[in-house]
Amino acid sequence: MKKQIAAIALAVMATASSAGAADKIKIGTEGAYPPFNFIDSAGKIGGFDVDIGLALCERMKAECEVVAQDWDGIIPGLLAKKYDLIIASMFITEDRKKQVAFTNPYYLAAMTHVAPKGAGITTFTNEALKGKVIGAQSGTTQADFIAATYPDAEIKLYPTQDEANLDMVNGRLDLQVGDMLPLLDWVTKNDDGKACCEIIGEPITDKKFVGEGVGIAVRQDDNELREKLNKALDEIRADGTYKKINDKYFTVDVYTMK
Repeated sequence: MKKQIAAIALAVMATASSAGAADKIKIGTEGAYPPFNFIDSAGKIGGFDVDIGLALCERMKAECEVVAQDWDGIIPGLLAKKYDLIIASMFITEDRKKQVAFTNPYYLAAMTHVAPKGAGITTFTNEALKGKVIGAQSGTTQADFIAATYPDAEIKLYPTQDEANLDMVNGRLDLQVGDMLPLLDWVTKNDDGKACCEIIGEPITDKKFVGEGVGIAVRQDDNELREKLNKALDEIRADGTYKKINDKYFTVDVYTMK
């Protein structure tokens, strides 16, 4: 995965109705957060977020284009009308609601701690972790969490989750905090992750940081699009499309976490 992802636009056509011109929607995602969104070796964008977005487009009979945007600029890009919606595993939080509007959650969320195997960390307090090097992706609620919870730690922030993982593999981090599902995928399926690291402690579910779940962000004045997305989400849940996409990536239903 490249350190910085240039804005990559891939013309991805969802199946559209033959009757009349389809709505045209541009989807923004990060492209650096597997298995939710990523760019493969062929330069193709994919992942759970992307598949869900395209399924919603098909249900809405819309013609969709997917654009990759670095995380730090993803909300500014939406507000600047570079794309019409963000589907990039974004937690619904009160702070973000001040900038954008969200659909209903399309999956639930929790965060987790990851440490090198055998690190022996069992207590998650500021005092216990004072001086430890703790990492997270910048501009995320995970970064907010470690800043608030471990102010006396040495905090390192990274443009992408992959870079945080790489520093952990190379022994530069004592601990990191990230979204549970991508990190669970990393420590159980990725060769480097399996060799170096493990999830420790209880899931982090404080709503101050994980919000109400993960939603699709639109501009605050795009209520019609938000309502269409909510209706389409209900429909793909009901007809089995969501489950088919879910089961491609996960062994649990991420909509309910059961």
